[in-house]
Amino acid sequence: MPRILQFFQSPHASLRKLALGCINQYIVVMPSALYMSMDQYLQGLFNLAKDPSADVRKLVCSAWVQLIEVRPSILEPHLKNVTELILQANKDSDDEVALEACEFWSAYCDVSMPPEGLREFLPRLIPTLLSNMVYADDDESLADAEEDESFPDRDQDLKPRFHASRLHGSETGEDDDDDDAVNVWNLRKCSAAGLDVLSNVFGDNILPTLMPLIEQNLARTDDDSWKERETAVLSLGAIAEGCIAGLYPHLPQIVAFLIPLLDDKFPLIRSITCWTLSRYSKFIVQSLDHPNGREQFDKILMGLLRRILDTNKRVQEAACSAFATLEEEAAEELVPHLEVILQHLMCAYGKYQKRNLRILYDALGTLADAVGAELNQAKYLDIFMPPLITKWQQLQNSDKDLFPLLECFTSIAQALGPGFAQFAEPVFQRCINLIQSQQLAKIDPTAAGSLYDREFIVCSLDLLSGLAEGLGAGIESLVAQSNLRDLLLQCCMDEAADVRQSALALLGDLSRVCPIHLHPRLQEFLTVAAKQLSPQSVKDAVSVANNACWAIGELAIKIGKEIEPVVINVVSCLVPILKSPEGLNKSLIENSAITLGRLSWVCPDIMAPHMDHFMQAWCSALCMIRDDFEKEDAFHGLCAMVAANPSGAVGSLAYICQACASWTEIKSEGLHSEVCQIMNGYKQLLGNSGWEQCMATLEPAVVQRLARYGV
Repeated sequence: MPRILQFFQSPHASLRKLALGCINQYIVVMPSALYMSMDQYLQGLFNLAKDPSADVRKLVCSAWVQLIEVRPSILEPHLKNVTELILQANKDSDDEVALEACEFWSAYCDVSMPPEGLREFLPRLIPTLLSNMVYADDDESLADAEEDESFPDRDQDLKPRFHASRLHGSETGEDDDDDDAVNVWNLRKCSAAGLDVLSNVFGDNILPTLMPLIEQNLARTDDDSWKERETAVLSLGAIAEGCIAGLYPHLPQIVAFLIPLLDDKFPLIRSITCWTLSRYSKFIVQSLDHPNGREQFDKILMGLLRRILDTNKRVQEAACSAFATLEEEAAEELVPHLEVILQHLMCAYGKYQKRNLRILYDALGTLADAVGAELNQAKYLDIFMPPLITKWQQLQNSDKDLFPLLECFTSIAQALGPGFAQFAEPVFQRCINLIQSQQLAKIDPTAAGSLYDREFIVCSLDLLSGLAEGLGAGIESLVAQSNLRDLLLQCCMDEAADVRQSALALLGDLSRVCPIHLHPRLQEFLTVAAKQLSPQSVKDAVSVANNACWAIGELAIKIGKEIEPVVINVVSCLVPILKSPEGLNKSLIENSAITLGRLSWVCPDIMAPHMDHFMQAWCSALCMIRDDFEKEDAFHGLCAMVAANPSGAVGSLAYICQACASWTEIKSEGLHSEVCQIMNGYKQLLGNSGWEQCMATLEPAVVQRLARYGV
């Protein structure tokens, strides 16, 4: 290490670069040799910060970024000097040096360094970020922006797409806003990301420096200043989350200012305005009841629909993505506008090329999720179903353009419910054919006529789940005439986690609507699902375990005592999940608690002797679950088990009380009286003094809520 450090002083730039690059490789692992030489290394970095070689300056910035990420304590004593040098490097004439320096701001905030260390630099940092957000003359987006819709998509324009397998009981995460994942990461995007992060850390404190700069750029209306205007709009989008409190009083004016920019002559201003407006979707929808709020909403809606039909591909993409974001927030507020929305989307469907078609499918699927059964009207179906069916028939079984269409149909089937029945048979059959041909391709691609791609299986399984959810028992005749049961069992045993995840989701959905067709291979399904809950399987694929757990619970409700052979095996896997929930996802813990309850309801005699092993952890998990029919099932199980072995649960009575108090309201009269019986039974069993002792260990609010059960 000391030998390499000597080369930092070499007169040859190539040696300085190699030595620095070499040591930087070790920052993450931090061997003791580097740790011992840290003072010398840091001194070397300070000396090289103004090196004549841009490659060396870039590596200095890279070193500081890595150090702040993995060993912030090392930089802490030198932070002021390092930040000063990084700020200078952020203005470097070489864009690559400036980009590497710019990574520092996000890294600093991500490691939760004290914000005070950056505060004094904000008045100089924010203008730097803003000037770096202006499009560079060689930015490839400028060339792309010239392409209108008549230019065919190139293969490299099609970003790889990833289908997210179906997950039961989860809160769906928000999609990351990605300006354009195909284009390279550059100084402009890094600066905008830096501004976003700073706004989340410093909030409204950045506005006194930032807003005058934004206003100044927006005031420049000449054609030569369009890039500066575009930057101002991008900035407003970047701070939408972090500075919302300070911006809130001015948002009606900001939104009113943005709306005309949807029709700007410069395509990149039109596209960035779509994105920025989408960042304020929540506010736009919340303001519907304010004066002019509805008028503003209608203007934005129509403005985005106009831009969806823009002739510029970049604008089409931004408008479609922005519209999907607005749909999620607006939900039923879209219903009065459904006809005009569908007309615009299907007009775009007729002219979009491959890449933007994918985003359009997403906007259509999101619309279906947002308005649900409202879509199930003949006048709407006549607008959007015929073009989709035509495309569905045109695409070959090996064409990857089927993926987004399968996803779109999944949302539509769920939204239309029984209304999808008229389209269901060919869609169902196509899914079966896709799964079959892919399972053949896995063994013999030549016979199948295509290479194996499991995404066809995953998307088909998810669409079948959507059909089961939408059609309910109406899917029964389709399942009866197919070999879905055998295909599904094969998929449940697939080596790929995403295939198993979607297969187990479908197993749960079919259990709800037509369990009779699973019957001939029931024990095999149960064994395979139970296998996914072993501690190792949970560790390897938590989402698969989540769906397996949910599916077992759904089956238990439908098949009753036939679940007995796997009960002890399943419970022995669920108890460790409930006892050490740290680090596991919320959905798995909730599903484990519900399934344990369902098994207790169906097989209380098997469960009751073991309840002291899990009662406390289970009750704690039940407290976290929101009121719904699944929680009702779990409590039927709790009551059945306590009734089977009342003395076995006395030691956990305080936990049972907390769980019973976690309800806002039990809607089911039957369950309410069961809980009353349990509570009153324990009160009699313990006698007044014993009961009072138990109540004394509980929070007053819990005791108060228990009063509704007559104790």
